[in-house]
Amino acid sequence: MQPEPQEPDPTRPSGFLVEEERGADGQVVRGAVVFLTNRRCPWRCLYCDLWKHTTSRPVPAGAIPAQLDYALTRLSSAGPGPTRQVKLYNHGSFFDRGAIPAEDFPAIAQRVRPFRRVIVESHPALVGAPATRFRDLLRGRLEVAMGLETAHPVVLARLNKRMTLDQFARAVDVLRSQRIDVRAFILVQPPFVPETHALEWAVRSIEFAFACGASVAVLIPTRGGTAVMDELAARGEFSPPRLATLEAALAHGIRQRRGRVFADTWELGRFTICPDCLPARTRRIHEMNLSQQCLPPVVCGSCGREP
Repeated sequence: MQPEPQEPDPTRPSGFLVEEERGADGQVVRGAVVFLTNRRCPWRCLYCDLWKHTTSRPVPAGAIPAQLDYALTRLSSAGPGPTRQVKLYNHGSFFDRGAIPAEDFPAIAQRVRPFRRVIVESHPALVGAPATRFRDLLRGRLEVAMGLETAHPVVLARLNKRMTLDQFARAVDVLRSQRIDVRAFILVQPPFVPETHALEWAVRSIEFAFACGASVAVLIPTRGGTAVMDELAARGEFSPPRLATLEAALAHGIRQRRGRVFADTWELGRFTICPDCLPARTRRIHEMNLSQQCLPPVVCGSCGREP
């Protein structure tokens, strides 16, 4: 009999790191990223595996500030140079009261006072008064990241996101009217989108996000590995994207010049069968993220591939 999985410690974040990102002013900035531990997201999106890092019940008041104390103290010694922005990602929605206690907002804001930009994530259904309240507590600029996932309306409905494209657009309007910036998360080749149409819908999703008013689009190659995704793969309704699709979508988005476009570089080896060109292609994506310029493609002597 398998033992029950141990609940995460609610006073410790599930992870933290320092990263570089091209800022809104065109400069490359160092930023802190803290992955907060909290209650599992109630939306249960079909493709999501972030529930693995969540608790079964809400964390107590004071736990989130304690997590920030733990992470930010350690990140302050992570290397030379100041960090100008912080991402508070919580495997769900920052404005979900079951995830982040609203009474902790002042203490959280106090911890992030040194940062010029504070980025949190939320389901579009939860933005509004809570976002405005949190914005008013901050010294820096607030930015909210929301999962658009795909501009394909039929596919979006099947992902169990419980959101329409119109609802996403209205949420962006609400945030922008309150002087809150928006970044959109976009899945590259989500379930129910065949490989032959994956690039088309990634591009259309970037265009939709910018048309709504987002200033950043983040491309995330869709990963398998959960029971649900493995079942979809077995039925022929999901396959992971090729690295070339992610590269092409990133290049197209950058060429649009409508906002910053980033590609997620986590575990890119899952999306290519050639280990020889993977390091160079990963570096190219990273450099394109930072420069927002399209760089020459990588030519591989092993697989003969040129994006």
